[in-house]
Amino acid sequence: MTALSYFGVLYRDRETLPLRTRLLSTFGAVAALHAAAVLLLLSGTAPGSQPLALGLVLTAYLAGIKHSYDWDHLAAIDNSTRKFVAQRQDPVSVGFAFSLGHSSVVILAGFLVIAGAGVMGELVREGSAGSLVLGLIGSGVSGLFLLAMGLFNGSAFVRAARVLRRSRSGGEPIAPKDLEAQGFVARLLARPLSRVSRPRHIYVIGFLFGLGFDTATTIGLLMMTTAASLAGVSLLALIALPLAFTAAMTLCDSLNGVAMMRLYRSALDEPRRKLGFNAAVTGISALSALFIAVITLGGLLNAAFGLGDPLTSWLGSVDLGEAGLLLVALLLAVWAAASLPGRGGRKAGHS
Repeated sequence: MTALSYFGVLYRDRETLPLRTRLLSTFGAVAALHAAAVLLLLSGTAPGSQPLALGLVLTAYLAGIKHSYDWDHLAAIDNSTRKFVAQRQDPVSVGFAFSLGHSSVVILAGFLVIAGAGVMGELVREGSAGSLVLGLIGSGVSGLFLLAMGLFNGSAFVRAARVLRRSRSGGEPIAPKDLEAQGFVARLLARPLSRVSRPRHIYVIGFLFGLGFDTATTIGLLMMTTAASLAGVSLLALIALPLAFTAAMTLCDSLNGVAMMRLYRSALDEPRRKLGFNAAVTGISALSALFIAVITLGGLLNAAFGLGDPLTSWLGSVDLGEAGLLLVALLLAVWAAASLPGRGGRKAGHS
């Protein structure tokens, strides 16, 4: 067996490895991205240009952190994690795979900018044909994926809510399968979502999400790379810019994915004690995905068909970059409430 085929088998069988090993490999890859960005920065900065290059790389790193909290990132990662956990997987790399796919677009675009390819200026220029096509692809994929995930997890929320009512009225014992997505919607979406059966498949979703270049953070990074190139910053330091952006975003998205995995696992492993918590988190995630899907698809229709109605025009103008922090705060509040010993937790534990 060649080394390449060996690593191919190892990657395919990654889900069979112990959880600790997969966590170490995921965050080891994140650490490697950080180390690569630092090495490129140190190797590519002359003594006199260190403050400028360091400031640019730090700015790119902070932009990656900010971008990871866009609501579409959170909704895609949270809802995908919920699906995998319900299938009895331990999806430690959902956030990493999504972020790496999304960042691949940024890295590729950064290389084109550094190489002086004028096509990138055309692709990110608002109103250009290239920008419109990529925007339609990115918005179409993200909107449809979030719609499917939102409906799928929404059916799981409905199921959990029914089981919760039954539990409080002294009904049958609760089993983990009672919290899985069931019904017509789940059956309808089972086939298309079956292609997303492993966390690594989220890489493609993240890549397609990133094709739209529809966030100010991404465009700002490319403009900063262009300005740094014109200012005479070295090639290695320029490459460090998109790499630092990627390192920051993969770190935050990986942490988010692992945190959501633990939240969902604890809820599904202890359905009797944490039934209300499971229903609340599932409902919030599903609602957020559907909310983003409506906004994204509404903006897509407005751009694709040149609609002038006030509804789709407003949907196309909504910026959800900052709103992701509200979703994080809401999920943390629900987790904190579920962690506190209270009457509801004791009642669920003895029903």
